[in-house]
Amino acid sequence: MKPSDTITKKETIDLLNKCWMTHDGMWFFHCLQEFGIETTNKINKSAIKSMSSIELKRIRSVLGFKKDIENFEEFRVFFIEASKLIIPDFINVSFNFSEENKMTWVFNQGKCFAYEGVKRLGAIDKYECGVLYRIKCWLEELGIKHKFSPEINLCHMHHNGDCSGYIQFFF
Repeated sequence: MKPSDTITKKETIDLLNKCWMTHDGMWFFHCLQEFGIETTNKINKSAIKSMSSIELKRIRSVLGFKKDIENFEEFRVFFIEASKLIIPDFINVSFNFSEENKMTWVFNQGKCFAYEGVKRLGAIDKYECGVLYRIKCWLEELGIKHKFSPEINLCHMHHNGDCSGYIQFFF
């Protein structure tokens, strides 16, 4: 056994995020069993929306990011730093900022952890994406006008064969 104070920052972030994702998956599973997919989607999105406000306050505080985000560059820097804390490698998504006022996303190797989990539960046909919805709630909480393409709705991986797109920002 190694002492806990020898665990790296990356190992700590991965552990905490894996525990969080396991809790999230178990919550989703039990809600699905009890209430069905329509109600589970509704409750999931409500939980994400209410969590995003608290989550952003905590992230901003720990990063020392006190001012409002007023332009694309400030958002880009904030998102990159926040992602290092709460979007670990095992999530298997890449974000890119190659164009002004645009952020692209792609789930690498055609994989998405939520897609794989909800598919195993047998509810993927009607699953409404909570992963991208979380980012949408962040943007709303930050007061950043935006447009997703494609729009967030049912699971893109299941219905389109992949999950990629972009978010256009309007500062």
